[in-house]
Amino acid sequence: MSNTDDSRAKRNVMVLVLAQAILGSQMPMMFVIGGLAGQSLASNICFATLPISLIVLGSMMSATPISALMQRYGRRAGFFVGTMGGAAGGAVGAYGLYVASFPIFLVGSFLTGIYMSAQGFYRFAAADTASDTFRPKAISYVMAGGLMSAIIGPQLVKWTADAYVIPFLGTYIAVIILNVVGSLLFLFINIPKPPIPAADAPKGRTRWELLKTPRIAVAVICAMVSYALMNLVMTSTPLAVVGCGFDKNIAADVVTGHVLAMFAPSFFTGHLIARFGVERIMGLGIAILGLAGIVALSGVALPNFFIALILLGLGWNFGFIGATSMLAGAHAPHERGRMQGLNDLLVFGGVTMASLASGGLMNCSGGSPVEGWAAVNYAMIPFLALAGGSLIWLVTRPKDATPA
Repeated sequence: MSNTDDSRAKRNVMVLVLAQAILGSQMPMMFVIGGLAGQSLASNICFATLPISLIVLGSMMSATPISALMQRYGRRAGFFVGTMGGAAGGAVGAYGLYVASFPIFLVGSFLTGIYMSAQGFYRFAAADTASDTFRPKAISYVMAGGLMSAIIGPQLVKWTADAYVIPFLGTYIAVIILNVVGSLLFLFINIPKPPIPAADAPKGRTRWELLKTPRIAVAVICAMVSYALMNLVMTSTPLAVVGCGFDKNIAADVVTGHVLAMFAPSFFTGHLIARFGVERIMGLGIAILGLAGIVALSGVALPNFFIALILLGLGWNFGFIGATSMLAGAHAPHERGRMQGLNDLLVFGGVTMASLASGGLMNCSGGSPVEGWAAVNYAMIPFLALAGGSLIWLVTRPKDATPA
């Protein structure tokens, strides 16, 4: 694709940036209040973060069907399904809070995962109509739309969490409105439906053959680790902040700082990848994630929470956008639906396990919030070693052994 084709790609990027800002704001809202609401409804506090785990589980289970839907009917259809899932999740979650039913609340969280899955494809959609040169920048700009979501989401929590007698009910009503209004954006997206393959068209590699490709394998591993560790720590953060004596509005501010750090670098991450190479930027992301753990383990004063969560967001940005860029260039167009669905299935599978572990580590692995918070951060170590080791293996392989 030549650079002259990028006018359409830039229009699509603008739509996706707005979607990331408006629709994407529901995700920091859920992560701020999910564990706190779960803690108020669950009979066992070890299950406090289960609502967030169900969001991620819903996303994992939706990834392959939504990818297949997009491959057949186009991106717009998949994105509309995502907003319907988000609105349904908000409605069921609100009802669960109204009747004080933890199981119903969990069903709403699972449905919210359908939106989260669809949002994960915004970055791939940005690459669909972009030239090879513009692709990493397009992905990066769309991720940058999360800057506004980082501001809108936690602020909406502050305005709505206590709007009704039932805590957090107003927040879930706001989520319904966001999905209904935000879905209108996709009327303006212009991404052609993938052509129906001819009978003699290449079938592409199987899922196993794709995963055996070194660049794909490393991209998937680094995406899984970056996203899972970010989720592991962020899920427990509101519980840790409140558990250490700070107000829930302070917890919302910490999450705001974190989500800003997740997306603010996206304005230049694509440029850094183009200049220094995707492997270096991914490696830097893994290193920054490790530094976030060190800061978190050094104390539970408010600056520790802010700095650790900012570093966590920055490390996720470099690691995850780098992995997305590497993956987007490592498979053929006719393999897109198969590979992207598989990637998000694996990534959100890892994130599901991380969010499940987060509540148990935070609430049930020690006698105090401080000990639980330490356990969460120590759990990062083996996975950082896995991602870093796989990246080192990739860059030190003989060049003639690397597939084109």
